[in-house]
Amino acid sequence: MTDRPLTLMAVHAHPDDEATGTGGVLARYAAEGIRTVLVTCTDGGCGDGPGGVKPGDPGHDPAAVALMRRQELEASCAVLKVSDLEMLDYADSGMAGWPSNDAPGSFWQTPVQESAARLAELMLHYRPDVVVTYDENGFYGHPDHIQAHRITMAALKMTELSPKVYWTTMPRSMMQRFGEIMREFHEDMPEPDPAEAAALAEIGLPDDEITTWVDTTAFSGQKFDALAAHASQGENIFFLKMGKERFGELMGMETFVRVQDATGAATPENDLFAGLR
Repeated sequence: MTDRPLTLMAVHAHPDDEATGTGGVLARYAAEGIRTVLVTCTDGGCGDGPGGVKPGDPGHDPAAVALMRRQELEASCAVLKVSDLEMLDYADSGMAGWPSNDAPGSFWQTPVQESAARLAELMLHYRPDVVVTYDENGFYGHPDHIQAHRITMAALKMTELSPKVYWTTMPRSMMQRFGEIMREFHEDMPEPDPAEAAALAEIGLPDDEITTWVDTTAFSGQKFDALAAHASQGENIFFLKMGKERFGELMGMETFVRVQDATGAATPENDLFAGLR
């Protein structure tokens, strides 16, 4: 045993991702005295600008958007009581197919080994007991999410550390429920075409394939407030539209797939730190 605190490291692509996928666990484990480290890989410069101006439109300044989003990220971390924020500050690559995917210096264009080496240094500094990031498809195919997955797994190999490693996911039952709720809030929303519907059906996992179900209901208010801190992206954050009470009812469980473990903790588990304390 050492005096080093148990440590959770979450590796995310953009400002606001920390709240969407892991806001509950970051808040819960911080409250339990666990050190929470957030690594944000990009500057978020492909997000909406003031007034909702979109990337590529007149008046969209990626540098100004990045500065605004950093301030929002710091506010979100304060809400979630994140112990340590580390930013790799790569240029946001934008959604799949955007011209910004090919921009020199974008996260997507940076060699994996180069970014992974920087992340490995942070891992060796913080020595996390648990590492959380996305799956191979970045959950829904976003280039920066995919790249965050790649550099995380590469960095772990570089360090030879053996933390528990998790990928964020969502049960298909919950994905179906979200679809129903979106139609409830947008009654005029058209049905997706068959190809789009098939792609959506592949997001997440069957419930019985999820290894880890963490109840964060008591921290759903913090999670909502952390999302709300990213006010410039409010148009894109559907969850804020349902209000805090409804949000708490639906977003109180965060789910993961455990992909690396040396503790032997049985699955399904209800704690990322099962077997470590």
